[in-house]
Amino acid sequence: MDETAERIKCSVGITAHNEEANIGRLLQGMLDQCLHEVEIAEIIVVASGCTDNTEGIVKEFMERDARIKLLVQERREGKTSAVNLFLQHAQEDICVVESGDTLPREDSVENLVRMFRDPEVGMTGAQKVAVNAPDHIVEYFSHLRLKMEHALCLEIPRLGELIAFRKVFDQIPRDVAMDEAFVEALVIQRGMQVRYAPDAVVFSMGPHTMSDFIRQRRRNYAGHLHLKRKYGYRVSSLDTPRVLRLAIGEVGGALRLIWAFGLMAILEAYSRTLGAYDYYVRGEKHVVWDIAWTTKKVDTGGSGEGISSSQE
Repeated sequence: MDETAERIKCSVGITAHNEEANIGRLLQGMLDQCLHEVEIAEIIVVASGCTDNTEGIVKEFMERDARIKLLVQERREGKTSAVNLFLQHAQEDICVVESGDTLPREDSVENLVRMFRDPEVGMTGAQKVAVNAPDHIVEYFSHLRLKMEHALCLEIPRLGELIAFRKVFDQIPRDVAMDEAFVEALVIQRGMQVRYAPDAVVFSMGPHTMSDFIRQRRRNYAGHLHLKRKYGYRVSSLDTPRVLRLAIGEVGGALRLIWAFGLMAILEAYSRTLGAYDYYVRGEKHVVWDIAWTTKKVDTGGSGEGISSSQE
């Protein structure tokens, strides 16, 4: 970065409903961001119909940092309403919106916002990473779904959870449930680019139960269908052939893994049989062993340049 270049200022908006378990960590995560080209000018929390201690925690952080502000909606009116309230008060041209039940990596805002140095960029989105335990089948669904979504975003971005955009509109229609997708549509209509920022990571917790998984996917699909029917914008995840191609790729990868494990098991069993024959029948202990010559050259691909030889 040119040291004389001006930092890109942004307004951060956090939408929250009963987030006392996470809001403190999220605000601390925002305060701890490693920023070089970017400056967070303000952090606005929109608390919608909270009945827990979300507002109290935000107020504690407000005493620590003057950039943090709290906007209260007495009743829950949906995320779109909360985003619109944030937009009314945001002072910067670059707006960052994050859901209150997620956490950013320490470099996420930097990697998300610095892309706006390119005037063609109108919106960016982070890579979503599940923190669920993958050994539980339903929680593994989150890992698998987000892995496929990452592959999809590398081709055609479909952004959510943590996004940044130019403030080129005043509000989102109140009947829109999928606010991030609608912002995509607005940005594209204005001739700007939507870019995926895989090095900007946002951590989220996926559903723990089958019913919650279905509930979440059901509402998302209905919201996307409404966006397509009324506003004419189809998100990339509705491109069924493309999604199926990515799914088949995942299945192919799983089959290759199973085949590799199977072949490795056969080779290991065969090798142990030969080893047992050597030891018990031939009395061979392989003190001076038959060399596997293909293991003799260690090629680090250039990554081992800093490794010094012990014989120097």
